[in-house]
Amino acid sequence: MRSAIAAALLAIGFNSSLAQELGPCTSATSECTEWVSPPDDSSRLLVYRTYPLDMRNEDITRALLMVHGGGRNADDYFRTALTAAFLADRLEDTIVIAPRFAANDSESCADELAEHELNWPCNSYSWRVGSAATNNVNVTSFDVIDEVLNGLARKVAFPNLSSIVVAGHSGGGAFTVFYQMSNLVHEGLGVPVTYVAANASRQVYLDSLRPSVDVFPYNIVATIPGYRPPDDGEPGPAFLPYSDVDNCTGYDNWPHGLKNRTGYSARVSDEQLRKQLASRKTTYLHGSIDTRRGGNSCSQLAHGPSILARGLAFYRHVTERHGAQHDLEVVGQCGHNHRCMYSSDAVLSVLFPED
Repeated sequence: MRSAIAAALLAIGFNSSLAQELGPCTSATSECTEWVSPPDDSSRLLVYRTYPLDMRNEDITRALLMVHGGGRNADDYFRTALTAAFLADRLEDTIVIAPRFAANDSESCADELAEHELNWPCNSYSWRVGSAATNNVNVTSFDVIDEVLNGLARKVAFPNLSSIVVAGHSGGGAFTVFYQMSNLVHEGLGVPVTYVAANASRQVYLDSLRPSVDVFPYNIVATIPGYRPPDDGEPGPAFLPYSDVDNCTGYDNWPHGLKNRTGYSARVSDEQLRKQLASRKTTYLHGSIDTRRGGNSCSQLAHGPSILARGLAFYRHVTERHGAQHDLEVVGQCGHNHRCMYSSDAVLSVLFPED
């Protein structure tokens, strides 16, 4: 009903006064959803949002786009983003958006799909790394988020929008990193975009080196079976050529490395991906007790023994080896939990920095 009212009133020229009167939509129900479609395409993606995307609202100065994890529970992530905006006292001037990347292969994933709703493979990567939908090979997950950001940046509905934050946790944290380095709209939006990736379940290395045990804090490497500190107490190189190439031949393939890319990222050269990742403002968040393995493939284990270890190593990889001026925040007493991560005081100031 809200969407129908919004569309009708926009058509006859109403402005932000109606949006102010309605206030933010804060229930993770169909009332707070609408559809986003790529240009000239009938396919569509469901998003939760606090304000209609097509209703003029001069009060909105910020946008927070929150991407769910592998459970595809966009409703829960919408609640998490709402919680963060409430705690930061930003519900009135921020539009919160939480997309759902549905997956239905009738077996391992069985999301209920609406007519023309985009559907992604139910596997470890798919929508997280910009793969094409199974029911529309011309549309990737990143294309639809491009459309969301382009729509915000046109400022037809939100003429005073001054910042956009793309955030996500776990699989959504991985999405945030892959989208940050791959997307082709960032520089042309005219609105600053920052990226906040929490407990990313996967990383992509920009060269063929991989972390040695000396890149990790001792309390992390001490959990690795058989680890012994160096006799002389001096750490060795942080990154070394990968030692198990013969048994893990795909360790440098996308999305663990830059080789053999498919989907959206294949449109971008290796050098451009490196440049974009290093130059775009990004904060990595990791829970101090997120010690779950989060994947057992040899390509993943080459990055570290746990999600926390991989995150700390990746931060050093992009900053020390590739010159990224990125930030890292280890959130105390948080594990692999999006609500804990995105409601902490330290993170609220990242999601909603002072004007």
